[in-house]
Amino acid sequence: MKVRKFMEEMLSNPLYEILPIIQDRITKRNTWFGVKTQKHPYDFWIYQEILWCLRPDYVIEIGNYMGGSTLALAHICDLLGKGKIIGIDINQKNIPSQVREHPRITLMEGDACDLFEKVKNIVGDSFCIVIEDSSHTYDNTLKILRLYSQIVKPGGYIIIEDSICWHGLSLGPFPGPYEAIEVFLQENKDFEIDRDLEFPITWNPKGYLLRIR
Repeated sequence: MKVRKFMEEMLSNPLYEILPIIQDRITKRNTWFGVKTQKHPYDFWIYQEILWCLRPDYVIEIGNYMGGSTLALAHICDLLGKGKIIGIDINQKNIPSQVREHPRITLMEGDACDLFEKVKNIVGDSFCIVIEDSSHTYDNTLKILRLYSQIVKPGGYIIIEDSICWHGLSLGPFPGPYEAIEVFLQENKDFEIDRDLEFPITWNPKGYLLRIR
């Protein structure tokens, strides 16, 4: 039988041994109002801070799995009294009714890059935040950055999730999101990394990209 270790027993362990344990908890057990969500609580706390400060008209979540984080974002917008969520994924068959029926949520099934023009037409000139949490491959992440950065206005963010792949956790694609961020920032000087938003442990290192002009 595997013996489960708790944090008070691991305070002297190096961080690289603890991160996979956190990842296991995130991927297997995290929920929001009973809906499964693979989101690190530290990073979601930052999303709450961003939404409170910026009050965006739309949050575009690319890659929403079973919809737990989509619902959580909608609940924050409920509290703010403002904002709509566009949830995009190639397969949304497992998203439950409580997510589908939330009045602030619009679900779009398909490839985010193929759907870009449709999303662009929906948001128009609105103030948007974009969260990219799909396949995490280098090519797809970079393509999404190049496309969806176009609808982020100065002062807004495009957030790239799971740049921790091979930069803290030995999993996921390589090259992956981290490398795509670096290439995008070399190409596009309208964005900069806002590292002040990161907790010391984040699943999105260098992933909070602020549009500065």
